[in-house]
Formats: sequence, structure tokens, C-alpha cells
Amino acid sequence: MAGVWWVQVAVAAGFLGLAVLAFCAVRLFRAVGRLGRELERTRRRLEPKQRALRGEFRTLQDGQDYTGPRGGVRST
Repeated sequence: MAGVWWVQVAVAAGFLGLAVLAFCAVRLFRAVGRLGRELERTRRRLEPKQRALRGEFRTLQDGQDYTGPRGGVRST
């Protein structure tokens, strides 16, 4: 039995590795949840401003002939 100690070490190292992976997976899952909540909060904050900007664009577009990028102001 003295010659198979490496099997016990290998099994213990395997379980330790799985524990580390599980810990990292839990941290990743929590971080993804926080990111999703942050993206939702940001979307809710930007949605009214985006709607207003689209309304302004439509107003401008209805008030004049829109010729596309060629008719606009070019920056240098």
C-alpha cells in the first residue's frame, strides 16, 4: 500500500481543482448577473433620450429633403 500514495494525491488534487473551478464559476455567474442588471439600467436611462433624438431627426428629415451623407456637412 505504500506504493500507491500517488493515487490518493492525484484524487485529492482533482477534487481541489474541481473546487477551484466551481468557485470561479460562481463568481462568473454573479458578475454576469450584475452586468445584465447594469445593462438593463443603462438601457432604461437612455431609452427616453434615444426616443427624443429620433423624434428630432424625423422632424428635421420631414422639414427638408434629406440627400444623405453627400449633402451634409463634412468635417476635415
